Amino acid sequence: MTDKNSERIPSAERRVQILEAASRVFGERGYFGATTDQIAREAGISQPYVVRMFGGKENLFVGVLTRSLERLLVAFTETIEQWKAEGSPVQAEPPASVTVTGAHGEIGRRLGLAYVSLIEDRGLLLSLMQAFSMGQDPTIGGKARDGFLTIYRLLREEAGFAPEEARSFLAEGMLLNTLLGLRLTDEYEKDDAATELIECTFRTKLQLVLDLSAHESARA
Repeated sequence: MTDKNSERIPSAERRVQILEAASRVFGERGYFGATTDQIAREAGISQPYVVRMFGGKENLFVGVLTRSLERLLVAFTETIEQWKAEGSPVQAEPPASVTVTGAHGEIGRRLGLAYVSLIEDRGLLLSLMQAFSMGQDPTIGGKARDGFLTIYRLLREEAGFAPEEARSFLAEGMLLNTLLGLRLTDEYEKDDAATELIECTFRTKLQLVLDLSAHESARA
């Protein structure tokens, strides 16, 4: 897409287009490995156009982080609201792999499914992991900390998790991100330990994860 053609697209739509491309590139290459030129190519526009809109890589990454956190919080909030609208049902017999029990076992299961479903937005979860590893950065680190604590407060105050339950849920989410970052799915059904870990982590969303991983490998 040329810059002239880009000008015909509403500014808000162009911004989303660039942020989606940046999320994929940052997720695959990390903050320091990604360039605005790579992001521009992924978005199908010129590098000067990206810089004109965002002012540089740091601002672009902050935009990706903000978008990722917003999408995650919307997914969690909608899941919690639906659960409450149904009367906060209890999961009668949680499987052995579920670490939280009773009512929190059911909402924990639903939130877990909502979290895994976000991998369909390529790069979103990996971009979050990149941001969470940059605590030393004065700009990105502060925004990442605020976002992480916002998620924790949502689990505590809206989902009603106890501190230990929230900790367990967040820990499992970070494990999921780690497996995606390692591309451990490349070892599925090749290595017994990898296969076992992948299956007990992704559970009912396993096929979705494998399909998306296969798509990523085909693009590489």
